[in-house]
Amino acid sequence: MMAEFAPGIRLRSAPNPGPMTLEGTNTWILGRPGGPSVVVDPGPPDEDHLRAVHDDAREVLVTVLTHRHVDHSEGLPRFAELTGAGVRAADPAYAIPTGDDDGRLADGDLIEGTGLTIRVLATPGHTSDSTSLLVTSEQGAWLLTGDMVLGRGTTVITHPDGDLGAYLDSLEVLLQTVRDHDVGAILPGHGPMVAEPERLLRFYREHRLERLEQVREALRLGDVTASQIVARVYAEVDRSLWPAAEQSVRAQLD
Repeated sequence: MMAEFAPGIRLRSAPNPGPMTLEGTNTWILGRPGGPSVVVDPGPPDEDHLRAVHDDAREVLVTVLTHRHVDHSEGLPRFAELTGAGVRAADPAYAIPTGDDDGRLADGDLIEGTGLTIRVLATPGHTSDSTSLLVTSEQGAWLLTGDMVLGRGTTVITHPDGDLGAYLDSLEVLLQTVRDHDVGAILPGHGPMVAEPERLLRFYREHRLERLEQVREALRLGDVTASQIVARVYAEVDRSLWPAAEQSVRAQLD
């Protein structure tokens, strides 16, 4: 089902729910209904989903990828076939150039043509290629964060590609962007819209620093391996999520 969050900002969630994807991957459509659109994260290679997004978007100027994980990127080749549009990504392996555009996303780039102002923010940490988008119009400002910030719970630092130091730096970038542009909401890669972005970003920062101190304490108590640390520090977390937690612990150890 398609939902409209603001004039020119629409959401269609992919049918891939799960412990890591929550209700499914959020595919964002940026552009006035009936006009040119930018599609962010087509999601998995589900034909019905991709066709529904294409129908919602009508004229797709370009597809943007927030990061390389398959739940966001695997549908890209098929979606590019459906739309005939190029793909822009921070990782050139996922870019599909068109004309003079090599498809690379770089910090500060502007994506034009939808009636919205879409500015690229390099926000590595969850992955090395993680990218966020600041979307502004006369109605307000929004942040699309991919998996850097989720609508519910906290995200994973996907060691070894993810980096905790870079992640903390990127949280500061997002916090400053929220303040500078009076951002009204975060539109995440999974889960619901976040209506209090600064409060959530502060929580994310405090949570990461708290977990880091818990890992230090586990080392002081004699834990040696990442799995031992997970069993102590993430004891309250569902065991199905322990493999993901172990990635974050490895990033914390680094």
